[in-house]
Amino acid sequence: MSERRTKRGRGIYRARQLNRLFEAELTKRGWTRIGYGNPTDFIRDRIAIELRFSEYAFVAYDLFVKHMAFYIGDLIDVGVEILPMKELQAEMSSGVAYYEGELYNVLRQGRNTPAVPLVLLGVAV
Repeated sequence: MSERRTKRGRGIYRARQLNRLFEAELTKRGWTRIGYGNPTDFIRDRIAIELRFSEYAFVAYDLFVKHMAFYIGDLIDVGVEILPMKELQAEMSSGVAYYEGELYNVLRQGRNTPAVPLVLLGVAV
């Protein structure tokens, strides 16, 4: 948690700290980073994982472009997007996407969009 405080006197969870925690655990478990042309956070066993605790604008890119590119390129069979749930997002700085909102965005696109198998994971406090 950051030393900065919200109006309610609670600490703010920092995206950079959350990313570091996840990165350390994933690396320990054999996940590797790839980064040529269209980098992704982690990949292993034909699964790509994106950590998205910041940069709201890039979630749609991850879901509808990046995972699709890896899928079409036959590098992955499924894409995983890890997002804060609304309750955690409320404790973070502004500009952070959240699981419930992005799940709704995927569902409203319809049955075949995106045309890549996806798993959305929400992280709560």
